[in-house]
Amino acid sequence: MQTAACGEAEDDGAADQSFDVFARDCPSRETLEHVTGRWGSLTLGALRESPCRFNELRRRVDGISEKMLSQTLQALERDGLVLREAQPTNPPRVDYELTPLGAEIAERLITLIELLEGRMPAVLSSRAVYDASRGRR
Repeated sequence: MQTAACGEAEDDGAADQSFDVFARDCPSRETLEHVTGRWGSLTLGALRESPCRFNELRRRVDGISEKMLSQTLQALERDGLVLREAQPTNPPRVDYELTPLGAEIAERLITLIELLEGRMPAVLSSRAVYDASRGRR
């Protein structure tokens, strides 16, 4: 259901408002993008396993650049899905972990990821049939 809340400015009292991700200006759409984008979903999945330091996360999420990981973590932290905890040590130590909401979302993402991984033979077969029908290799 589309509501006025989706087109209005963000409000801290938004808990009692309805949101419609299909509405262009709804703020839930931005969060959905953060969660379901390649780097967001992989980062949430990696943090589901355990809290991590930045470089541990970067190694776990193979292929992500330092800049992209930093941007992803900032977006997820802003959305309330990741907690950044700076330790007062020398050199500084920063740990990232999921908030309760982040953990709930990560669990659902892992279910989707596991389903996808388990069904990859069917996906690869479909790709081969599709590509063959269009003369692709």
